[in-house]
Amino acid sequence: MMRAALLYLSEQSWLRHWVEDSPLSLRLTSRFVAGRRLDQALSVSRRLETENIYVSLDYLGEHVHTVEEANATLDRYLDLLGSLSSLSSGPTVSIKLSQFGLDLAPALCRNNVARLVERARDIGTRVEIDMEASPTTDATLDVVRDMHARFGSVRAVIQAYLRRSEADIERLNRERIPVRLCKGAYKEPPLAAFQKKTEVDLNYIRLMKQLLEDGAYPALASHDGAIVGEALRHVRERGYDAGRFEFQMLYGIRRDLQRMLVGQGYRLRLYVPFGDAWYPYFMRRLAERPANLLFLARNLLRG
Repeated sequence: MMRAALLYLSEQSWLRHWVEDSPLSLRLTSRFVAGRRLDQALSVSRRLETENIYVSLDYLGEHVHTVEEANATLDRYLDLLGSLSSLSSGPTVSIKLSQFGLDLAPALCRNNVARLVERARDIGTRVEIDMEASPTTDATLDVVRDMHARFGSVRAVIQAYLRRSEADIERLNRERIPVRLCKGAYKEPPLAAFQKKTEVDLNYIRLMKQLLEDGAYPALASHDGAIVGEALRHVRERGYDAGRFEFQMLYGIRRDLQRMLVGQGYRLRLYVPFGDAWYPYFMRRLAERPANLLFLARNLLRG
């Protein structure tokens, strides 16, 4: 019930504007959002590099409404790619196709993404194409396949709670397209997605093993200690090299687990978001885990 309420609040524009203008917002969000400006995100990323943690930078935003906004997103990401030279440990960038205009002008979206991926290839990095709500899954994977065929330098994101994901991963593995596996953060109908946590967890583990065995440098995105433990058990049992895959987590979440993985010699990449459009992202992070709400409450009580 609490998760549903927070997801509902994340969609309320009046609350979003009030919170974004609050003087407390920067202090409250700094745990999960690396700042409003690119220089702030780069500063956080350089600090993470000193801890042997890789990063994927994400300029926050969703569902642009004009061609001009879609083009502005591309310009911001091209600027971001141009700044990655200040980082040394293989940084990537993460994008949402709705931010590039997928539901506004699909051809424009594809052309802009092509410009970004081509530039990423030229400088030796990768674009991670996030998955959004299930009605866009086919369109998103079509763009991923097109970019992979033309340039390489992309990674698809697959959500374990979707019933279709096993078939999607089988095809992506055959095409040697890297995959980031996550649980999924959008509200989906029962026909499209598993509804029970136990079902999602079991499917995640099944897909995780599928990727570890047959995938092209997969990324395992989870903050669930049990799932991470099962991944480590499977890797050790099969004798897989630690360089065969990487773990991914969100900036500011399960820092204890992050330290443990890095300390054991595994590759860890943090999804590092920044920008003015932080509110929907922040609310989804609160909805995902009770510990995040406790963190927020402690900061509010401190005044």
